[in-house]
Amino acid sequence: MVWLEWLTTPLGFGFMQRGIIAAIATGVVCAILSCFLVLKGWSLMGDAISHAVLPGMVVAIIAGVPIVVGAFGSGLFCALAIGFIKDRCRVKEDSVMGIVFSGMFALGLVLFSRIDTDQHLTHILFGNMLGITTSELWQMLVIAAVVSLIVLVKRHDVLLYCFDPSQAKAVGMSVKRLHYGLLCLLALTIVAALQAVGVIMAIAMLIAPGATAVLICRRFDHMLLVATLVSVFSCISGTLISFYIDGATGPCIVLMQVAVFFLTQLCRLANRNLHPATPG
Repeated sequence: MVWLEWLTTPLGFGFMQRGIIAAIATGVVCAILSCFLVLKGWSLMGDAISHAVLPGMVVAIIAGVPIVVGAFGSGLFCALAIGFIKDRCRVKEDSVMGIVFSGMFALGLVLFSRIDTDQHLTHILFGNMLGITTSELWQMLVIAAVVSLIVLVKRHDVLLYCFDPSQAKAVGMSVKRLHYGLLCLLALTIVAALQAVGVIMAIAMLIAPGATAVLICRRFDHMLLVATLVSVFSCISGTLISFYIDGATGPCIVLMQVAVFFLTQLCRLANRNLHPATPG
């Protein structure tokens, strides 16, 4: 069958096998966390941290340490800096986020332009999924597995914090610990996604699956499942499409996720027009 051959032919290449495994791992962890970010209204926070990892990556290259170490440290610093400034400044949180992440991103670009390295800026910004090595793949799998496990085990506590921090505090939860714990998990997730889709595209993978699931689901557990399925489908199909059109893999995956979101919304609107609500 033609469609079966279309699916299996790319899998004959080792780089495609690694790329699809990396795409699925990244898609799953981003989908799980995206549900919490969408409910919490932290989409801009994800954007901030994803851009703010760049100077840490450059410093890691200069120091000769793994890039993920610098990226995680820089992302965590961004999150802490936003909280510190917000608590001591009259400017609203979204404005503080914009100032901090744009400043750190600009700093990273300046630092990168001043160093001599084999790293390509386009790979850092947009990822290089089909160029992932075996060691980078294992690193990504470990981070994705750890973050996914922690989020799933603590999902009820984190969900209460996202919906009603005051209630979470009233029942004895440490709201501050949940807040910074979620930020740490967000920074780790972005680090896991860097090799796959890069700094720029990571934010889309942290928003689109959860946003699509919100349109469909009324229960949070169902939302987690739908977001994961949407993300995995988009990652696999986007990777295969990029192989056949010789396009950038990360952007192809993001385009698939955006297409699924808009298709879902169009289906909802069509269903609403076919079955209008009757006045009570």
